[in-house]
Amino acid sequence: MSTIRHILSLSGGKDSAALAIYMRDRVHEMEYIFHDTDKELPETLDYLARLEAILGKPIVKTSTVDSFDHWLTVYGGMLPSNHRRWCTKMLKLKPFETFVGSDPVVNYVALRADEDRTGYISAKENVETVYPFQDDGIVRADVIRILEESGLGLPPYMAWGRTRSGCFFCFYQQKIEWVRLKEVHPDLFEEAKRYEEQSVLHGEEFFWNARESLAELEQPERVNQIKANWEAAQARKRAQRKNLPLVETLGGLVVDDEPHERDGCLICSI
Repeated sequence: MSTIRHILSLSGGKDSAALAIYMRDRVHEMEYIFHDTDKELPETLDYLARLEAILGKPIVKTSTVDSFDHWLTVYGGMLPSNHRRWCTKMLKLKPFETFVGSDPVVNYVALRADEDRTGYISAKENVETVYPFQDDGIVRADVIRILEESGLGLPPYMAWGRTRSGCFFCFYQQKIEWVRLKEVHPDLFEEAKRYEEQSVLHGEEFFWNARESLAELEQPERVNQIKANWEAAQARKRAQRKNLPLVETLGGLVVDDEPHERDGCLICSI
């Protein structure tokens, strides 16, 4: 029989990075993989490079030459959305299952003990999915502590207010995250806007933000409104929130308790 393989998929997010560090000395034969869509934030790739040095093992990129733009052509120019997540299927799940093949595999998923959800479970009979954080009672504050003590820290994109890893044009982003993308990476914002503009050439008008185009969102008065709404929401949360644990304060976490961060594709944003 084939030797059981131990595989941990990294998204570029804080939880999967913390799980990789947590499991480093527990499962020495662990394989660390990353499904690169070719549309990642530069901060995500830098973060994974630093993590690779801490792990002392390579992080294998499972992606083939068939990147986002290839599959966009295959799907007739139809951009992905929360109702048609071909991006997750073709750029995350398919590369994972191809990488796994028919070998018996233990798949490690970074859902925490303070989350009431289920992660991606492969339909392949040779894949067993496990949740070490849930089994060991690891919660968000523990994740921050693991990252800080390792020297890796939080993903750098969190410093400018992005809450998730994944493609820079992810349709699960908040409006404030689009505003900050424009401020920090105006070139990537423009690329996302071009995808919207080109969608009409394929028979539909598509907006990453449902009913609001990026051209509308980037108007100065609209940007000011989005920022004001976000600040007001943060002030309400500050007034309602209990004291943060010291480890979270030292970690520099934003006030937001990330209810939206876990929306969408688990394999992209954990």
